[in-house]
Amino acid sequence: MERRDFLRIVGAASLAPGAIDRPSVSPAATVLYDDRAVSLDRIGPAPKGDPDGLWIRKRDLPRVNGFELKPQGACRADLCIPIPKSLVRGEYFNLTAFAKKAGQPVVAEPGARVWSFGEMQALGGGLASSRIAPDFEVPDRLGRPVHLAGFRGKKALVITWASW
Repeated sequence: MERRDFLRIVGAASLAPGAIDRPSVSPAATVLYDDRAVSLDRIGPAPKGDPDGLWIRKRDLPRVNGFELKPQGACRADLCIPIPKSLVRGEYFNLTAFAKKAGQPVVAEPGARVWSFGEMQALGGGLASSRIAPDFEVPDRLGRPVHLAGFRGKKALVITWASW
């Protein structure tokens, strides 16, 4: 299930309770990360002043985003992000504060127990590391094909639009 479809279903369920058959046991939280939904059976209480905070068990962290807590910080492959002690409380880890520290966008709906995490810039794919946009072809005003690669070494402004 794609993130967009999941958010649409959750949004419909919040507007029309009972419109969707819900399982008898619902997860404590659902985390949307990298186009997948991870159900967590237990989360920690968010402290006062941070109602959108998601405190997950440390052992659930690798399942959610592939990071592991180590003495040097939260690590995934050869990337380690130092974390302050305030992000760890007993067996729980503040996933939303970690995401914000790493520059990752977070959208939370605590009432529906859903948190969605965007792309983490530190883990960016080839486009972010190479800073070269993929080549594509579009017709110009006269209908002739124009390739983005034809503008290599020059500044180009690409404007896109979608109806959805």
